[in-house]
Amino acid sequence: MREVIACHCSQCRKQTGLYYAATNVLDSDLDLEGAENITWYRSSPGARRGFCKTCGSALFWKRESDDYSSIMAGVFDTPSGLAFGVHIFCADKGDFYEINDGLPQFAQSNS
Repeated sequence: MREVIACHCSQCRKQTGLYYAATNVLDSDLDLEGAENITWYRSSPGARRGFCKTCGSALFWKRESDDYSSIMAGVFDTPSGLAFGVHIFCADKGDFYEINDGLPQFAQSNS
């Protein structure tokens, strides 16, 4: 899995109240148990978000053209071995917090 990316875009921020923190995994390496408990919402053209049907927890973000899925970092038991790497869509971040952890910040995406 890659480093955790903090996404501050308006969609992620409005869904969580702060920002999404996600890693990703190749779809071919993803072994999902309980897939029948996941529901998908098309959040924008070409992308969707996966949620738990039971509790509503945000679990995934998936661009349909990618061969990987983003997984919310908070779903892993600790110790996860994950660490933050960068902040993206910082131009959209909320006005009620600062990003001051010294990690790279990008106004939009870093790709």
